[in-house]
Amino acid sequence: MAISAERGKSIFRKTEKELLRLSSGHQADAIHGFRTTTRRLQTLLEQLVANSDRKNKKLLKMLNRIRKTAGKVRDMDVQIEALRSLKVPQEPRRKTQLMQSLIELRAQHERKLHKLVKKEDIREIRKRLRRAEESVNLDSSRDPLSVARQMVNSVPVPQAPAQEEALHRYRLVVKRARYAAEFAPKSAEATKFLAELKRVQDALGNWHDWLTLTHTAVERLGDVNQSSLVAVLRNVTRGKFRHAVSAVTAAKPEPRAAQAKAAELQAVRKTARKDAAMERRSGAAA
Repeated sequence: MAISAERGKSIFRKTEKELLRLSSGHQADAIHGFRTTTRRLQTLLEQLVANSDRKNKKLLKMLNRIRKTAGKVRDMDVQIEALRSLKVPQEPRRKTQLMQSLIELRAQHERKLHKLVKKEDIREIRKRLRRAEESVNLDSSRDPLSVARQMVNSVPVPQAPAQEEALHRYRLVVKRARYAAEFAPKSAEATKFLAELKRVQDALGNWHDWLTLTHTAVERLGDVNQSSLVAVLRNVTRGKFRHAVSAVTAAKPEPRAAQAKAAELQAVRKTARKDAAMERRSGAAA
């Protein structure tokens, strides 16, 4: 089923809104909102809409440049929040030292982000967003749920004992699949599928946040033999890893036969729409 015009075009307006919010301040919610919104726009233009032109590719390139730097600030925010939630008596000075390092790293990335959101660049991006909204053709867009399922099925489901690299790849795919599925018209099927993706994404994201914090702690404090705080972080991360693997393996993908049937039905509907359009054109010509 194609994306509704309002649902598809609203992402351009939301991206502009989040861009302006980001340029006016680098608070955590503004950074997070900009990153997720631009990811959704990228999914629309690259995965759901056919024949996205060069101007749209230039727009995405400009947004991606800002998003990558914003992502580094966001990573620091997530690590700071995780460290603050860690209530342990071990090495309070080391914890304070690590917290200060994270705050300093965030300030460095924030300064770089500030340089990227200049007024002239914001104006250019806003113009490109409005042109892209006017030019995008949603009539022939791909079915968001079918695309999302194809994404999820494109990588093997990590099974216990899983490797971190495989789990990380699956995390990225699930996140992008969710962005695609969110463009689907509201239905019981879409709601159920999105809830499952969110459940898995939350577990994977939580594990990855603690893994990133642990890596930062090792860089700043040394490994477990040099810091008991790092040992605690590794234990927490292992627990998050096991929970993430359980969440992934508990997910029940649709049987291949059901997916094939859905794809076949989609093809029939697409053919019917084309036939109807040809009949309308023939009638107009007559």
